[in-house]
Amino acid sequence: MGFNCGIVGLPNVGKSTLFNALTNTAAAEAANYPFCTIEPNTGRVSVPDPRLARLGALNHSVREIPTYLEFVDIAGLVRGASKGEGLGNQFLGHIREVSAIIHVLRCFDGGDVTHVEGDVDPVRDAEVVETELMLADLDSLERRYDQTAKRAKGADAEARRQEPVMARVLATLRDGKPARTVEVSGEEQPIFRALQLITAKPVLYACNVEEESAATGNAHSARVAEMAAAQGQGCVVISAAIEAEVAMLDTDEEKAEFLETLGLAETGLTRIIREGYALLDLITFFTSGPKESRAWTVWKGATAPNAAGEIHSDFEKGFIRAETIGYDDFIEFDGEQGAKDAGKMRLEGKDYIVRDGDIMLFRFNV
Repeated sequence: MGFNCGIVGLPNVGKSTLFNALTNTAAAEAANYPFCTIEPNTGRVSVPDPRLARLGALNHSVREIPTYLEFVDIAGLVRGASKGEGLGNQFLGHIREVSAIIHVLRCFDGGDVTHVEGDVDPVRDAEVVETELMLADLDSLERRYDQTAKRAKGADAEARRQEPVMARVLATLRDGKPARTVEVSGEEQPIFRALQLITAKPVLYACNVEEESAATGNAHSARVAEMAAAQGQGCVVISAAIEAEVAMLDTDEEKAEFLETLGLAETGLTRIIREGYALLDLITFFTSGPKESRAWTVWKGATAPNAAGEIHSDFEKGFIRAETIGYDDFIEFDGEQGAKDAGKMRLEGKDYIVRDGDIMLFRFNV
C-alpha cells in the first residue's frame, strides 16, 4: 500500500532540492525564485528495511521487493494563497490529495538563497502556511455547511449526522486552530474524513539545516521541535544539501562512509520514512519464500484479512486463515521450518490484528 506525502512550504526553503534527493531524480527544478515548481512532481521511493534482506537471505529468495513511499513536490505557498495569491488555489488542491504533509522549514542562516519573508524564522513560516491552509479549509467548509444545515432540519438523516461534526470543525477553524485538533468519535470518523480538510492531515516538520548542524540540529530546529511537540506532530532534522550529495553516490558503502564522516548514522530519507510511519500509524508485514521476499504496508490495527487484501482482493474475500511467524522468531530459529519446529508458527483467523514484522502466508478459497 505505502502512503504519499506532500512536500510543502514557503518558496525557497529547499523543498525541490529535498524532493530531488529523496527520489534521486532531477524531475523538479530547484531554482532561486518562487513558483519554479508549478505542477506537482511525484516520486516513488523504496522504503529501506534491513529486515527484508535478512528474510531474503534466509529463504534464498530470487528477488526482494520493498514497499514504497510516494513523495509529491508541491509548489511553494505564500501569504494570500487561500485567496489565490501566487497560484495558491491550484497548489491547495494538490495538497488535498495526499495522506500526510511534510512541511519543509528553512532552519539555516546566510547563503545565496533569498527568503521570501525577508529573514529566517521557521516558526513564523510554519504559522504562515498553516494559516493559509486553515483559511482554505474554512472557505471550503463554510460553502458546504449551510446546505447541510438546511437538509438537517428536514428529514435528511445523513445531513443530521454530518451537521454537528461540520459545526464543531467550523468553530475550531474560526478559532484559529487546525481541523486535526477537533475531537472526533469513532462513529464520526468517516464523516470527518469525507470532509477532505487539508488541516486534518498529520504534519511532519522537516527542519532543513546547514550541513554542520545535520547531526545535532541548531537553535532554529530546536524551536520547531518545541512547536511540533506542543501540537503533537512529528519533527525531523535534515540537510537537503547532504541528501543531494548522498543521492549522487553509487553504492551503499560509499553512502555509509560519507554519512559517517558527518556524524550521521542514516539518511534523512530513512528518518522521514520512520517518522512518517509513526505519524500515520503504519506497520510492515512480509511474505517470504524462494521466489521472492516482499514487504507490505498496512495501517496499525489492520486484521489478517485486511493484510491479505493488500496482496489481492480475492485473498481477502476468500480468507480462511493466516500462517504467521513473528520476525524475531523467524530469525532466531533460522527460517520458516525452524520456527515451525519450535512451535512458533501460529494459525491466525479473521480477527487477528497484524503485528509489525509478521511473516504471513495466507490460505484462502474463492
